[in-house]
Parts: sequence; C-alpha cells; structure tokens
Amino acid sequence: MDYQAKLRELPVEHDFFIGIDSDGSVFDTMEIKQKLCFCPLFIDYFGFIEVAEQARETWEFVNLYSKTRGLNRFPALERTISLLAGRPEVKERNIVIPDTGSLQDWIKSASKHSNPALKQYAGKMSDPFLDLCLEWSEAVNSKIEETIHGFPPFPFVREVLDEIHGKADIIVVSQTPVEALEREWKEHDLERYPGIIAGQEYGTKKEHIKFAAGDKYNADRILLVGDAPGDLEAAIINGILFYPIVPGGEVDSWKNLYDEGIDRFLKGEYRGEYETGLIREFEESLPEDPPWK
Repeated sequence: MDYQAKLRELPVEHDFFIGIDSDGSVFDTMEIKQKLCFCPLFIDYFGFIEVAEQARETWEFVNLYSKTRGLNRFPALERTISLLAGRPEVKERNIVIPDTGSLQDWIKSASKHSNPALKQYAGKMSDPFLDLCLEWSEAVNSKIEETIHGFPPFPFVREVLDEIHGKADIIVVSQTPVEALEREWKEHDLERYPGIIAGQEYGTKKEHIKFAAGDKYNADRILLVGDAPGDLEAAIINGILFYPIVPGGEVDSWKNLYDEGIDRFLKGEYRGEYETGLIREFEESLPEDPPWK
C-alpha cells in the first residue's frame, strides 16, 4: 500500500487542519505500554536481567521522562542500549552489550521505522541482532494487543473533537502501528473523527503533516497536538502551529485547549505570545540529561 499517496490524496473539506498524536496525548496509555510491555520485553530479549533496575530506569528516561519522549521504538531502543552501556553499574558487572551498529545503519537509511520495513531489510542482511530487534518489536505488539484494553481518552478529548469536527480536517499523527491505533480509536468510538489514522507505516510525523497538509492550507491554519518533543519538531519543520499536551498535566492541557486554545486557533489568534508560552512550559517539563549523570 502506498501510504504517502493516501496522505497526499486526503481531500480538503475545511479551511483548518489538525493533526493529533495518540499515545500519551489522546489516551493515557503511554506509561502503561512502556512499563508493562516495552520495558520488560527489552530487559528479557536483550539480556539485561542482571541490571534490570538500571535498564528499567534508562528505558523510562528515554521513552517517558526526557526530551526523547515519544521517540520511535527503534531509535529509542538504540539510544537506551547506548546510555545503559555507559552506566557504571553495568560496566562493573561486565554485562555483554549488544553491538547496535546494524540497527543504527538501518535507522539512518530507512525512510520508515516500522516492523514491515525492518523485516524486509533484515531478510537481506542475515544479521542476528536485527532479527532479535524484530522479534522484540513483534512481541511488544502482541503484548500490547493482549494487555491494553479499556483505557479511555483523557477528559476533554472528546469535547475538543466534537468542537473541531466539521470545522477542521483531522488526522491522527503517531508512531504507533496502525493496527493498534485503529483498535484503540474504534474501541472508544473516536474513529469517526479523523480522515486518516496515520501510524508508523505512513512514515514519520513530519511526513504525515507534510503530505496530508503541506501546501493545502495556510500554515497558521494547521495545528499539531502532541505530548513529545518530536511532535514539536515536526511542527517547527513544517512551519505550522503546535499545541503541547504537557506530561503530568494532560487533563489541564486538554481543558485549556477546549476552553480557549481551539477558539484562538480558529480566530487566527494562536501564533505568537500564546503559543510561545505553552511551548516554554512544555519544554521545561522534560529534561535532557539523565539523573544518574
């Protein structure tokens, strides 16, 4: 399937466009997925049981509590292993650290960091580490499908969607696999709002915005809602507006978007001091350096 063509062909039905991230933004599932699915399987598959506490802390720092929050799972895997290798406790125990060189090469060369893309690449390489990365990622998906059910959207999400429905074209912008996204949005009767539910198979979030919105709308009429620095980066690169869902303050963020953010956006009063203040608060909520350094 040509996912980018689907984004390009998305019809313009309104003057405004809003892209919305899912995990950690719409649904309060980010921590539970990372702590119950991604991290335990990371420790198991990559042999870090002897330093499980350090591995857990490192994984959660990379994926939840730092400026790399929301990073695609494969770059996040590489960064976590790299940070873990430098920790004194790991060095002292002579833990065997996997060589992530082949994963780094694929990350740099691939346009999509998804299971199908890695499977195709790994099939040509005969590299045990890449095969292990794929096995881990597929196990994560299975664990999420088995475990993550019944988590409702944050308060005020539905109110915001009702408010913008019929006024803006909406898509989901995520690095979660499409199958999981569609299942979660359908479970809570939200799938009727977005024109497309774009996951990792559609490319990066920057590409989602570029191909779905691009030059179809005035830049001040395109808004990306997200909870991770990568979302902010995608907005900046595309020259569009950004509304942050602040980690730890998600309910307040959605309430503020409902109370005044959407109105400012639709009236053309969003860019400038208002947006800058929101972004400043968001950036201050996530550190860059790990606490153990």
